[in-house]
Amino acid sequence: MSVEQVIALVSALSLAILTPGPAIIATVQTAFAHGRERALPYALGLAFGASLWCVAALGGLAVVFRLHPAQFAGMKILGGLYLLWFAWALWRASTRPLPPAAGGAKGFFGGIALNLSNPKPALFYAALILSVFPEPMAPARQALVYGLCLATELFWYALVAVLMSTAPMRARYFAAKTWIDRAAGLAMALLGFLLIVKH
Repeated sequence: MSVEQVIALVSALSLAILTPGPAIIATVQTAFAHGRERALPYALGLAFGASLWCVAALGGLAVVFRLHPAQFAGMKILGGLYLLWFAWALWRASTRPLPPAAGGAKGFFGGIALNLSNPKPALFYAALILSVFPEPMAPARQALVYGLCLATELFWYALVAVLMSTAPMRARYFAAKTWIDRAAGLAMALLGFLLIVKH
């Protein structure tokens, strides 16, 4: 693997991760609302969940979706419904006091579930890997690509969770909790709706 390929892979993946979407919105909202103790495991789950799409792309799932578009459409609809449910939960909680730090359904496995609800990363990973590594890859090289992608996902999600859970950022959140939660809920609902209607 050349240095140019590593830079291309990490740069494109970093931009995709930091582009506002369901996972980043959820990471920021969890960090604001519950602090580092809850946000970091959730962020790590999001990173691991996203990396599973890399495994799927390396294993040819994107090709399956292209050959069977109905399955891809079904995955998008289910993912969109999950995001709408998530958005509704955010909206309803916007005027309620925060639950105790130990409560709530978010955690490592909640992060995995959220990122697996959106099949678009499978096609993104497939396009990225095919464009950066057009030649066939041996299993050892595929493992190296996966490790690089997982490390990039872990770095960015953990960094966002840690930075957004600092005392000054959380103080700003508590001052405008209702509006921040509702804005995050609306953004999540829009993403879920678009996922459903564009199937």
